Amino acid sequence: MSPVRPSPAAERDAGLQPERTRLAWRRTTLACSVAAVLGVRQALRGGGAAGEAAEVVLIVLVWLVFLVVAHRRMRELAAARPPGLAPRAASGVVACTVALAALAVAVVL
Repeated sequence: MSPVRPSPAAERDAGLQPERTRLAWRRTTLACSVAAVLGVRQALRGGGAAGEAAEVVLIVLVWLVFLVVAHRRMRELAAARPPGLAPRAASGVVACTVALAALAVAVVL
């Protein structure tokens, strides 16, 4: 008599992993928010030229895009069996991170 094998869905016990991942997204969102606030603060201290206003708008835009992607991911992780991170979302997060770093360099220079 062969043993009864559980279905693949029953084999996986996610435990607290989705919650840890949600908390990691929250920490990352907080870090991105702090970086955006510091970037805006530095840009506004520069004197108020038109280029600096554009930098502020771009920083806020990048921050908002990151927040939207992160919030969607946190909502997905609330499911009983959350899906993997979509390549498009991962690319969006990477693009926001690189753009925020580039804007930080532009503000400093």
